[in-house]
Amino acid sequence: MKHPIILISFAFLLLFCKSYQKENKSEITANPETYASTITAAELKDMLYTYASDEFEGRRTGEPGQKKAVEFLKNYYESNNISSPIAEGNYFQEIPEDYFKGDTKASENVVAYIKGSVKPDEVIVISAHLDHIGVSKNGDINNGADDDGSGTVAILEIAEAFKTAEKEGNGPKRSILFLHVTGEEIGLYGSRYYTDEDPIFPLANTVADLNIDMIGRVDPKHEGKGNYLYLIGSDKLSKELHKISEDINKKYFNLEFDYTYNDDKDPNRFYYRSDHYNFAKNNIPVIFYFNGTHADYHRPSDTPDKINYEFLETRSRLIFHTAWELANREERIKLD
Repeated sequence: MKHPIILISFAFLLLFCKSYQKENKSEITANPETYASTITAAELKDMLYTYASDEFEGRRTGEPGQKKAVEFLKNYYESNNISSPIAEGNYFQEIPEDYFKGDTKASENVVAYIKGSVKPDEVIVISAHLDHIGVSKNGDINNGADDDGSGTVAILEIAEAFKTAEKEGNGPKRSILFLHVTGEEIGLYGSRYYTDEDPIFPLANTVADLNIDMIGRVDPKHEGKGNYLYLIGSDKLSKELHKISEDINKKYFNLEFDYTYNDDKDPNRFYYRSDHYNFAKNNIPVIFYFNGTHADYHRPSDTPDKINYEFLETRSRLIFHTAWELANREERIKLD
């Protein structure tokens, strides 16, 4: 017969183990594939058909259609109980009219976040621009389904996946900022305002920016060749970030990563032409995800019916997995 003190001690040990497991559930049971699978082609399509509809009038910076777009984003975050880092119910980082050149009216970035459970002061930024080029002089609406409706709805689905994880006790260790910037099409104004004028989180605490600008289509080079992405900037400031990105892809997806536009001598200079650049110039490691240009680029024909939603789903899941790794690894990535 066992001594009663031993039995009591054993019972306490079991209770302690169960309690420890519960407190450290994210380290023991969290599987990112569970949450990545919540990012679906059907949901992406449903949102993009609204976001890139004629109702939003091409989302030109400061114009009524762009104001409808930011309300759409705000309502999404509120309905999913994803908080703002500014104040409760305030998802708009206001940018005054005098910040813009020309006759552009005042506009706003849209921001939401999930607070890190272990290192809340360290932040992963996932960005995309919410604006497009508006209505042509002949009255045609430039819906911008790929540019950058695709990146916008990808962020919304990624945010929902992280929120689902948080609800189950598997929230990210580092904070995740979902940053929808305005004024990209007229000069990267929204991202520059965030980095240079009003960084909501200190730039020194910003681990990386994953920037999504056009990930819903296939360019002529890759037609009929399966899923792919152009990656730009991943190795320019942190070789460790580049390796993580490669490893995540090989582990879960095995897409073709095309680094053509990452070449410093590439005449397109895409590295300098999207919102990640305002982070990179501040020595924050970046990855720019891009599907390349196509015949509908900056034309009224960039419509939701031409998006490859299966590709968009996989690409969005890839970015989620990369953000998950950056948010949950023990050490923040190193700057070269």
